[in-house]
Amino acid sequence: MNYSIKDISKMLSEKDIRPSHQRIKILEYLLENKQHPTVDMIYNELHEEIPTLSKTTVYNTLSLFNEAKLVRILSIDDNEARYDIDIENHGHFICKKCGDIHDFEINLDSLVKDNLDEFEINEKHIYFNGICPKCKTDIRQSNN
Repeated sequence: MNYSIKDISKMLSEKDIRPSHQRIKILEYLLENKQHPTVDMIYNELHEEIPTLSKTTVYNTLSLFNEAKLVRILSIDDNEARYDIDIENHGHFICKKCGDIHDFEINLDSLVKDNLDEFEINEKHIYFNGICPKCKTDIRQSNN
């Protein structure tokens, strides 16, 4: 889905974030590329269009978006944080072969145990890792 600059500016303004050109472009990228990108992925994609963009700006913008609950930070990969524009509760599966991250629906509320009644839960995450169907097919074909 394509978002207009006006729509993206409104999303930012509603979260009390000043809609600068760089923030608009970063949020637009996240909205149109839902593959759970890293800072490097976003920077590499936008740097040619915005030569003044730095990795620090991307990182700081994503931190701001996280604080405003526009994105969710995923620590699913040991190497670096990934960013998810879908802030609703859902699970993630990471393929250990290709590195792709896939969303899946899950009722996270059903996973809370009674012995946590005294705790304040701020976030819920569930991650699975393994081999995705595409990579399983590729492995089978290479073994034949």
